[in-house]
Amino acid sequence: MNWRYAHTTLALCTLAFTATMVARLAISPLVPQITETFAVTNTTVGLALSGMWLAYALSQFPSGVLGDRYGERAVILTAVGSTLLASVLIAVSPSIVGFALFTVVLGAGAGLHYSVATTFLTRQFDDIGRAIGVHVAGGPLAGLVAPPAAALVGARYGWRVGILLGAVVAAPVFVLFAWRIRPTEPRRPDQPMGERFALGPLAELLSRPPILYTTALATLGAFAWQATASFLPTFLEVGGGLSTALAAALFSLYFVVHGGTQPLTGSLSDRIGRDAAVTLTMAVGVVGYGLLVVGTRDGAGVVPVIAGVVLVGLAMSWGAPLQSRFMDLLSDAERGAGFGLVRTVYMVFGASGSVVVGAVSDLAGWPVAFGLLAAVMALGLAALLANRLLGGAY
Repeated sequence: MNWRYAHTTLALCTLAFTATMVARLAISPLVPQITETFAVTNTTVGLALSGMWLAYALSQFPSGVLGDRYGERAVILTAVGSTLLASVLIAVSPSIVGFALFTVVLGAGAGLHYSVATTFLTRQFDDIGRAIGVHVAGGPLAGLVAPPAAALVGARYGWRVGILLGAVVAAPVFVLFAWRIRPTEPRRPDQPMGERFALGPLAELLSRPPILYTTALATLGAFAWQATASFLPTFLEVGGGLSTALAAALFSLYFVVHGGTQPLTGSLSDRIGRDAAVTLTMAVGVVGYGLLVVGTRDGAGVVPVIAGVVLVGLAMSWGAPLQSRFMDLLSDAERGAGFGLVRTVYMVFGASGSVVVGAVSDLAGWPVAFGLLAAVMALGLAALLANRLLGGAY
């Protein structure tokens, strides 16, 4: 393959996504230490994490508008720079209130990246499923690095130092992106910002049946993804009785599978269709979460847990085919703000995954909490099969 500037943009956009994700995922394996330091429950920390994901979600649509107004390069650099700053602020939080506030700041800043970078990349490549799959894999790459590193550093030096991993990764990525990515021309530099936020056109786009249907599927996937990213290590350690090191290692395995299968499911959706690829991920998710629940019972052994982690990693690769489905439904002129809008909608609702699963774990235990995620995947699978029976009406 001859290396082109397009490949540079893909590589660095993926690294930028990795940097924003490292900062967020470094928190998950440190939850037990954080709850102990501030003397709070899983529900409280889950609420803070839901706030972070909610802020991340709410940034998606404005980021698309800002990208059209100021150019993608400037917005992505802002995202990486604010990630660096927020990580430092979280690490020095004096109270749970400060911790929650700064995690929200982290989510808002990191959220500026993804929609803008995805739209930018769709103009560089023809096979958008594969390009989106590679870009999405930046998140799982962060999952491979962040949890074990944060757990190791946190165990030795405390959770505050573990949180600083986000800043350590973001700093060189910021420099590299600023150096190698050319300035990008704004697509709508003169259009008044107020016009981009007019409710009528936004409501019309969201009310289109195929968009509405795809958004509902993505909401189910986001709910499961965010709950898993927030609590899988704690579920394995507290709910399954595994050691901290083994729980962190399995969390990394989850992200290895997740990252490795994103480009594959994206390419698969280019070949066999978006819906067929998404159906595969939802079906695997039902089995995967079920195995996690069964595998963490006394005497079940570690093999079902490992199998469950692998299958859940594959299931959470729903993003590449579903996001490609959105791009297929949006015109070129709509992709910047339009993709950001639908991302905001499905991630706002999906952000509740952290607090819901945290609350269910406190009230009914971890097996019930993760059994709920199997039910969420089953609901998505049922919707896909129903649409197929209707001849793909949506």
